[in-house]
Amino acid sequence: MDALDLLRSLTVIPAPPGQEGELAAELERLVSEMGLMSEQDAKGNVLVRLGRSHPKIVVTAHMDEIAMLVRRIHPDGTLSVTSLGGLYPWKLGEGPVDILASSGDIAGVLGFGSIHTNDPSSRAQRAREAPLDWPSASVFTGREADELVELGVRPGTRVVVARSRRQIVEVGSHVAGYFLDDRADLVSWLLALERLGEVDGVVFAATSAEEVGGEGAQYLMHKLHPEICIALELGPIVPDAPSAITAEPSVWVNDSYSAPAASDLDLLAQIASEIDISLQFQAFSRGGSDASCAASRGLCARPFTLGLPMENSHGFEIMHEDAMEQLAALTVALIKRLT
Repeated sequence: MDALDLLRSLTVIPAPPGQEGELAAELERLVSEMGLMSEQDAKGNVLVRLGRSHPKIVVTAHMDEIAMLVRRIHPDGTLSVTSLGGLYPWKLGEGPVDILASSGDIAGVLGFGSIHTNDPSSRAQRAREAPLDWPSASVFTGREADELVELGVRPGTRVVVARSRRQIVEVGSHVAGYFLDDRADLVSWLLALERLGEVDGVVFAATSAEEVGGEGAQYLMHKLHPEICIALELGPIVPDAPSAITAEPSVWVNDSYSAPAASDLDLLAQIASEIDISLQFQAFSRGGSDASCAASRGLCARPFTLGLPMENSHGFEIMHEDAMEQLAALTVALIKRLT
């Protein structure tokens, strides 16, 4: 498998929380091409079980992306939306979106109004005076409200960045695009699964609804209660947990939910040295992963969160083109040590 080709193919597929089915089907197809079996559980997680023993280790990468949710359909056919996951309007700006109606995708345009006014009631004027937020946003559909309802649009319908904006851009030795969190980690997940070989007691899980509280992973962990969860994530570039946008993986030493044992951090450092990979250890003041959320609720004993160093998190994200390969190599080495 070629990492960049995989990344391009996965980022074009919309997968908002609670509507990851198209991406799940593509992952199942790729897993089948490896000669492995997969299944989906009631929460929509894609599971690949390795060996026959009760799973000691679960390796996760989440399928869902931050998105928008329809709150209201106005009589003129415009939509009021809010965030689904940690999406901020200033991270997207104006541009095309896809409304994932039950009848099929409907084109729309996310906008914030015209700027040629000082009228205090205008959205543009409010944006000059306060942070841009979702009450200032609307989605233009070019359709009447009744037509939208007939097409299956209602409060709760997901709205995502249009497929036309989901292209990967190459910038020197780096790549950039929307939803590298967590599609790039799904690439590492697939590469690790392909290269791992014979192991027992391991489940690879492509999880649902991570961006809205780690729901998919927690549902799974309640059923499996593994000893170890390894979450493949981003490693955001932030001033209070400095790192660089290189190929070297990030290791989360703590976040808003939990912190791995010091001995497990030592283990990662030892393994990385043995396979000639450098690590970037980061202590985060905000955030969470499938592993840390599960650990905070007693659903696993040993959380590991391994990340791809990434700038512009939850926006047009940037990472090193070789980072996916190094994260896959670290993941394989860690699993082999733990099994």
